[in-house]
Amino acid sequence: MKISDVNAMTPDVFVQTFGGLYEHSPWVAEGALAARPFADVDAMLATFSDVVRNAGEEAQLALVRAHPELGHRAGIDPDLTAESASEQASAGLDRLTPAEYERFKTLNAAYGTAFSMPFVICVRKVAAPGQVAKTVIMDEMERRLGGTPEAELKEALSQIDAIAGLRLKDLVTS
Repeated sequence: MKISDVNAMTPDVFVQTFGGLYEHSPWVAEGALAARPFADVDAMLATFSDVVRNAGEEAQLALVRAHPELGHRAGIDPDLTAESASEQASAGLDRLTPAEYERFKTLNAAYGTAFSMPFVICVRKVAAPGQVAKTVIMDEMERRLGGTPEAELKEALSQIDAIAGLRLKDLVTS
């Protein structure tokens, strides 16, 4: 669809269409409604991002916590959205070896203990040509374990914006 179609949507259709850009958090789309009309997709995404940045830490943490852990075995997470399942599959996270699964399980547990939220990364932007995405993700998890809670929240929100941006661009053209 085009940005003109977005700008013409009723509020209910807008939230229904874009409420899933930010995982299980339609409040972001609801908060962006008043900023219409959007000039283009980038302006729309900036508005969504501003809604999150102005929401306060409690809402931001809830948004991060709405994201699934990476590398779960298929069928284990009943709340995994179709978008998340597809994104994880694109990085090979649905095809882990037993050793890779154990490494993800250990890293997810350590990250959750350290930061009280799941590790979030835009898996569609992870690997450069010739790299194995799941290895890059695990290495990034290990690196980010050394961060502070404040830095990790900021990074998680940045990664969530990247995820939402790709999802939005899958739906709308300027």
